[in-house]
Amino acid sequence: MELKVFENPAEVARAAAEHLVSLRPTSVALSGGSTPRVLYELLANAGEPFRDQIAWDQTHFFFTDERHVPPDDPDSNYRMVNEAMFSRIPVPKQNIHRVPAENQVAGDAAKEYETDLRKFFGAAIPAFDLILLGLGEDGHTASLFPHSPALNETQRLVVAPFVEKLNSYRITLTLPVLNNGKSVVFLVTGASKAEILNEIIKTKRNPDLYPAQAISPTNGAVSWLVDNAAARLCSTNNSSNAGAESDLLNKNP
Repeated sequence: MELKVFENPAEVARAAAEHLVSLRPTSVALSGGSTPRVLYELLANAGEPFRDQIAWDQTHFFFTDERHVPPDDPDSNYRMVNEAMFSRIPVPKQNIHRVPAENQVAGDAAKEYETDLRKFFGAAIPAFDLILLGLGEDGHTASLFPHSPALNETQRLVVAPFVEKLNSYRITLTLPVLNNGKSVVFLVTGASKAEILNEIIKTKRNPDLYPAQAISPTNGAVSWLVDNAAARLCSTNNSSNAGAESDLLNKNP
């Protein structure tokens, strides 16, 4: 597990943008949340170099997960990404593959989204060029929460588990898809993530308790881009070198 530590969220976003540009991806699975929003705004910023380095007309965007809400709802991941990036870049509408979460039945929305995935990728398990993920304070990633039956799904590409702690349904890509990505990148920032990040790194692998530990690409690489605040409990030597990046290689026992 590769952990790269940066000074602040802005530097994490810049590192992620550089990585995305270097990949020249044609398929990207986007994550929701405040941390990736910084990245999306950076990519769409006309004053930055990244916007002109991406072939928007050749890049297709999907979502790792979505809340069971309409696309104009304040909680919608699609709405956030649309405001931060889609509405500000020349990406064709057909290249944006949002989850049809306005469907009143979450399970049906999951089936529709899976159909879209199979139409684009074919019969095989989708192999995204880049998958962006976040980390919840309880160890969840995408919408795969601790002890969720969705963690055991091996056939479906998309499922709609009910999350008791949120009293709502979520629609999410399953582990077979997330672990088939060519490049999987976690973006983690903020002091509130320090404890769980330390647990993910140092504790024995237990994906049922810490779903983020289940991310282990079979044919790709996974890396974690985090800021100093999130990494404060981790063993690192970059505290005396503010702004510098440090690479840590950690393996769960």
